[in-house]
Amino acid sequence: MKKYSYLDTPVKVFGLPFFVKNKKLERLPEDIRQKLPSLGFFGRRCMGARLAFRTNSKKLKVTLELETLSFDGGMSIYACQSAIVMAGNRPTQTFLGRVNPPDYETKTAEREFELSGEMQDITIWFPRNEIVRDIFFEIDDDAQTEAPTPYKFAPMLFYGSSITEGGHADKPNDAYASLLSDWLDADFYDLGFSGSAHGEPEIAEFIAGIPMSVFVMDYDHNSPVEELRKNHEPFFETVRKKNPELPIVILNRPVFVKGSEYFERRKIVKSTYENAVSRGDKNVFFIDSVDFFTDETVSLCTTDNTHPNSFGFYIMAKKIYPVLFKILNRR
Repeated sequence: MKKYSYLDTPVKVFGLPFFVKNKKLERLPEDIRQKLPSLGFFGRRCMGARLAFRTNSKKLKVTLELETLSFDGGMSIYACQSAIVMAGNRPTQTFLGRVNPPDYETKTAEREFELSGEMQDITIWFPRNEIVRDIFFEIDDDAQTEAPTPYKFAPMLFYGSSITEGGHADKPNDAYASLLSDWLDADFYDLGFSGSAHGEPEIAEFIAGIPMSVFVMDYDHNSPVEELRKNHEPFFETVRKKNPELPIVILNRPVFVKGSEYFERRKIVKSTYENAVSRGDKNVFFIDSVDFFTDETVSLCTTDNTHPNSFGFYIMAKKIYPVLFKILNRR
């Protein structure tokens, strides 16, 4: 069988803002990780990254080598330490299966899949939780390999918490940003950082410099209320200053039990939007999470009353989709 690395032509890696430049499997380059040590580990794991290509092979063997591997009390090894293999056309690709470590001691995993033999797109989603040392695949010796079908829209960028990063989805491609990418046929960058999205000026400046079609500012969960009050609007203004025409969508955090703190946070986040509108900003949008989950579905949408499960992410994506669809298709 012929072997291909993630570095080989015509294979393409999506979802890593600087991969074309540095050829490294990381979401944040080293200089940003040094400025923000809390993102040192999270900046190297590659939630949202996809290895993609087209082939008419009848067999596909995928090998995943992890640099890190650790237990997560909220997510199974299937959910957060596995690569996910999809085949066919977006947005209706077929789930072929997972490439998962057999236990928490084994950092290499491999699996062979049967394919149709017809030319089709293959997408391999990176695991959410771990740093990937290497990932490669093998196909039939007589099979063709082509560049993947390009996305219709340039990358959207999502910044936020563990929810933005896909915790506790059953698969990384069940996260709300991943679903929206498929449904909209838009590439995306997932800059969700579990427990570590505090809206620091350094990350705001970094994000402001990344080319994107839409910025989704889903940053609320990880900051204490006063820190959120201090940083949220300046974060928005930093991105807006460098990107005066960029569509910016502001979300307040979805919750399953709405206490007084939820409404205080909602007020802070919404005020960033309202102040921008009052200044004449016509490219800012607010999506209110207050009605994301109905009384009928709320208990079905979460694992711990903090994180959505895959169904919860589906509900979120359905609520957000119309806004992003209108933005992307208005040009």
